[in-house]
Amino acid sequence: MTLFPFAEYWTFYTAFTAAVLLLLAADLGIFHRKAHAVSFKEALLWVCFWVALALAFCFGLFQYSLDKFGMETAREVALEFLTGYVLEESLSVDNMFVFVVVFGYFGVPVQYQHRVLFYGIVGALLFRALFIAAGSALLQFQWTVFVFGAILILTGIKMMFGGEGKIDPETSGPLRLLRRLLPVTPVMHGARFFVRENGILHGTPLLVCLVFLELTDILFAIDSVPAIFGVTSEPLIVYTSNIFAILGLRSLFFLLAGAVHLFHFLKYGLASVLMFVGLKMVWLNKLYDGHFPILWSLAIIGVLIGGSIAFSLAFPKSQEQSAT
Repeated sequence: MTLFPFAEYWTFYTAFTAAVLLLLAADLGIFHRKAHAVSFKEALLWVCFWVALALAFCFGLFQYSLDKFGMETAREVALEFLTGYVLEESLSVDNMFVFVVVFGYFGVPVQYQHRVLFYGIVGALLFRALFIAAGSALLQFQWTVFVFGAILILTGIKMMFGGEGKIDPETSGPLRLLRRLLPVTPVMHGARFFVRENGILHGTPLLVCLVFLELTDILFAIDSVPAIFGVTSEPLIVYTSNIFAILGLRSLFFLLAGAVHLFHFLKYGLASVLMFVGLKMVWLNKLYDGHFPILWSLAIIGVLIGGSIAFSLAFPKSQEQSAT
């Protein structure tokens, strides 16, 4: 049984989604109407805004749950949201390495990167909602919990012991199909995704970049959505914490884009988090009478991610390693 059944809370889902779309519209239509390179200060202010908004929502969710379910359940709900948010935000950091490589590969000028990420986020919201709805339905069957847990453990092992994967958009089947269906111009046309040349509609490299980022987000969602279901079985918490993490991803990218290469131990922290959540689903929850303490989960995830970042900064790559 869920605390927030969709049949009773569909108006909340609708209002929440509408509010998110309104915020995104204000972001692009007011604050970023003119294409420009996002400065460190601007990115920092936006990161603070999105984090504060997520924390305010967490507090509101706690207060609502306190009135409706009592202190114990309210505390659990708030901690589940906070843990899910931290988990999703941490896993999304891995996306930034892809963003840096893809923007460099397609030669996207810095003043247009926000526009690409904006529409990428809109697409990500849609795909995450579909994945969460599917995951919520599948988790009604107990065996899928073990399947999701096993996937997370295997993904974590692969991430930890696998080599650095090279990103090559030219090998992407969907991108090759896109180029067959729609001619693509060899050069940028400002911030436009489509142009007409000799009366024929063409896509621009900016469109190809956007499609590739959407494809990579779908791949990341295959790991991140099961991971958050390992923290909470409440679809409303999964959905809202996922959305808040995605909303802050663009600003976090512009804040850290120049420093992502410094976090060379981060993949080990992320891999450990995936394996921990997988173990939680297949073993630890049973060990603790069906629910591993959520406060412990939050602490473990924080230590693993924070520790990997601290190790990266304490033991930086040598110049020879950075060149490889």
